[in-house]
Amino acid sequence: MKAYVAGVGMTRFEKPETRDWQYWDMVREAGGAALADARIEYDEVEQVPVGYCFQPSTAGQRAVYELGLTGIPVYNVSNNCATGATALMLARQLVEGGAADCVLALGFEKMSRGSLGGGAGSGDLAASPVARHYGVMAARHGFARTPPTAQLFAAAAREHQERYGTTEAQLAAVAAKNHRHSAHNPCAQFRDVYDIAGIRAAPMVHPPLTRLQCSPTSDGAAAAVVVSERFAERRSLTGLVEIAGQAMATDTEQTFASGSCIDVVGQPLSRAAARQAYDRAGLGIEDVDVIELHDCFSVNELLTYEALGMCEPGESGKLAESGATTYGGRWVVNPSGGLISKGHPLGATGLAQTAELVWQLRGEAARRQVEGARVGLAHNIGLGGAAVVTVLKAV
Repeated sequence: MKAYVAGVGMTRFEKPETRDWQYWDMVREAGGAALADARIEYDEVEQVPVGYCFQPSTAGQRAVYELGLTGIPVYNVSNNCATGATALMLARQLVEGGAADCVLALGFEKMSRGSLGGGAGSGDLAASPVARHYGVMAARHGFARTPPTAQLFAAAAREHQERYGTTEAQLAAVAAKNHRHSAHNPCAQFRDVYDIAGIRAAPMVHPPLTRLQCSPTSDGAAAAVVVSERFAERRSLTGLVEIAGQAMATDTEQTFASGSCIDVVGQPLSRAAARQAYDRAGLGIEDVDVIELHDCFSVNELLTYEALGMCEPGESGKLAESGATTYGGRWVVNPSGGLISKGHPLGATGLAQTAELVWQLRGEAARRQVEGARVGLAHNIGLGGAAVVTVLKAV
C-alpha cells in the first residue's frame, strides 16, 4: 500500500526564548496548519508519532491534546537529530502496513540558549549515548573545551582537508549558499545574506568551522499528514506527494573501526540509507531535482553530497563551489536555508525538510521555487546513530 503526504505545516524557527510560548503552542500551530493543508479534521487522524529530544516522557500526548482529545495512540519518538524523520518513517510504516489510513507525524523542540552538549538530554559526556563516538575523536584529535559536537564535525572537516585537499573557502561556500537561500524563507531563523569572506570572518567555534557554518539551537515545530491511497480517494484529496522510498541506517562496526571522524559523524550511514531508499523508489540521484539535507555543520553537507552519490569521494568541495547545488545548477540543495540558516529544533528538523519538499513539489515555494521540481530527497541524521533518507515524488 502506498503512503502519501497530504498536508504539511510548520512554525517559524526562532532563537530560544524569543517568543513566550510552550511546546504545545508550537504543536497547535504546526499540527493545525498541516491538518488545514490536508483539508481534514483531527478526528479523522488514527495515530500520532511525536518526535522531540528535550522534553519529558509523554510530552507528545500533552502537545497533541491541543489538537484534540480523541483517545487515539500517541507515540513518543526520540532519535537525536533524526527524530523528525523517524516520526515520519513510523507514520509511513503504519500506513503502508495497513494499520492506519491517516496518521499525523509531529516534531517539536523547545531548547535552551547556547551550544548543545554531549548528546541530547545528557549533560555528562562519559554517560552520553555518543560517548563511543567522542572516544574515537579524542584518540585521534584530542579533546578541547569547545562544544563537543562542533569538535566532532570539525575533526571530520580537518580529515577531509587532509585527505582530499578541501579548502576553507569550499566549506564556507556551503554556508554562504544556505544563508543566501534562507533570505526568501519566512520560516527561517536567520535571513541575512553573507558571502564566503563574511562566513570565514565570523567567530571561530572550532577550527575550521566558524559560527556561520554551525546550525543554531532553535525553537519550533513541524508536521505532516500521511495517508493511504484509499483514504485519499475516499476524501478526494489533492496536492498529494508520494513517499516513494525511505530507509533508515544505524551504526555498524565501520563507524568505529576506521578511527575516522568522517565515519563517526555518519557518512557510511547516509550512504547505506540512500542506497536503500533509491532501490525502494526505483529512482536514483540523477532523478532528483531538489534536496533538503542535514547541514548541521557545513562539512556535513559536503560529506552528504558524497554519500548521496552526487559526486565521487573527495570531490564535494569542488561541487559546492561550482554552483551545481544552487539555483541554475544540477540540484538545488537546501532551498529552505538548511539547518545552518533555517534553524535546527531537533525534533522538528526532519519534518520541516518534508514540508519544504512538499511545497517545492507542489509548486508552492514562492521565491524559493525550484522550477519543474518533480522528485525531492530529504536526508536527516542523528549521532548515536541514525540516518533517514526519504525520496518524495509529485503525483
